Amino acid sequence: MNAIQELYALQEARGHLRDEDLRALSERSRIPLYELQAVASFYPHFRRTPPPPIRVGVCRDLSCHQRGGPRAADRIASLCAGREDVEFQEISCPGLCDRAPACLVNDVPAASEQVEGYLADPDSIPGLAGIAPATPRRWESDPYQTNDDRYGELRLLAESREYDAAIARLAGSGLRGMGGAGFPTGRKWELVRKEPGGSKYVVCNADESEPGAFKDRVILEELPHLVIEGMALAALCVGAERGWAYIRHEYEAPRVALQRAIDDAYQRGVLGENVCGSGRRFDLQIFVSPGGYILGEETALLEALEGRRGEPRNKPPFPGVVGLHGRPTLINNVETLASVPRVLRTGSADLKFFSVSGDVNQPGVVEAPLGIPLRELVKRCGGMRGGVEIGAFLPGGASSGFLPGDRADVAMDWESLRQADTALGAGAVVVIGAGADLLDLGRNLTAFFRNESCGKCVPCRIGTEKAVILIDEGGEKSLALLPELDEAMRETSICGLGQIALTPVLSILKHFPSYRTKGTTS
Repeated sequence: MNAIQELYALQEARGHLRDEDLRALSERSRIPLYELQAVASFYPHFRRTPPPPIRVGVCRDLSCHQRGGPRAADRIASLCAGREDVEFQEISCPGLCDRAPACLVNDVPAASEQVEGYLADPDSIPGLAGIAPATPRRWESDPYQTNDDRYGELRLLAESREYDAAIARLAGSGLRGMGGAGFPTGRKWELVRKEPGGSKYVVCNADESEPGAFKDRVILEELPHLVIEGMALAALCVGAERGWAYIRHEYEAPRVALQRAIDDAYQRGVLGENVCGSGRRFDLQIFVSPGGYILGEETALLEALEGRRGEPRNKPPFPGVVGLHGRPTLINNVETLASVPRVLRTGSADLKFFSVSGDVNQPGVVEAPLGIPLRELVKRCGGMRGGVEIGAFLPGGASSGFLPGDRADVAMDWESLRQADTALGAGAVVVIGAGADLLDLGRNLTAFFRNESCGKCVPCRIGTEKAVILIDEGGEKSLALLPELDEAMRETSICGLGQIALTPVLSILKHFPSYRTKGTTS
């Protein structure tokens, strides 16, 4: 029994988690009541009080903050003030950076301009059941021209059973993990394959929660068959029989698209007891996250899959050795898995999905050759809003470092960005126009990491809070303390959140020296 799934069921039935329901669940499941309460209190999606009829959330994080989020939040908050039927909150990034400033009304995505209408006419608020996935477009990363052609690489592997050769082809292609860390994919698969027999698992990390990142959302909606094929290929190669797609709860349309594709894959014989005639079984299901950026960290994700608080584990051992339920577990993110079929066919990992948001005219997902110059990505997004120059940019999302606008010709690939002292990361590109208050944006990102720290380790929990205080104090003396604080957090934090939380603001102080004596406007 998974405590999280049981709590989900209770909340869907009652609207919130009542004390008497938790006690009954504890007696039925024999899970101690305090453990259920600890799990329920950890995840932001669970609530212990009845929800009001209307729940409004406005994103407070980078891309939305940059494009009028604070003004939208103030305006909407004033509309909600005094109404007992409305709950207003500023929320962490819901993965809608291309629609900034992003809002949720009863968990349904909405433009800030729509919220006033919903508040005036609550009956017009669409339900979650009415959310439909986007109409799929044609993407070069999809090697299949028609629906009937799909899963061709899986059929070939099932017939040949040359699993070591497939892993070698991935390794030779240079494919890396596209969730941020960039670990070589072929090597990760090989490590899990070599682990002793018994139960093994494959997990797709679809908990895309970092400000500026939304490409996985688009891939899940428009190319879910490639994600499924990538997972099934991985399962055959490493010897796994079960898999989970771990998806954030805000991604209802992608979840619907993925579930439809899973159902179709079972009908085709791609999933189930005899994958494409291979004689091997692979079953796949979706696990919906109850929220929290920290769940993107792979060991925290595993804790949630086991029904516990999503707090990162100490490493080693790594999940490839001791993962889900103590067994070897292969974890890759959405884009990595979706890339596998084409990589096996062509032998090349030359394409990349980029999420592009910020001060561009047409924010969105761009599929482009790995190594495309940042300036060309901006052109593909309609150029800069208002015709301003590029003042700065984040090439890899909130966990990468800012570069100044005069570096906009840098190649968007792993090595070029490493040499530039930043990172490709998740390919979450945030572009900032000249004249923006960069220290304010750096403060916003630091506050995001503070808000999303799980609190398990002291360096991260206290360090992120102290960093925000120092930035707010401003001035040369306070800001000069940030590098020392960063060093302590990097060396002592359990997971990547604490280790990279100060990277954005320190990169601003490095590349834009004029900010070293200033404070923020927040």
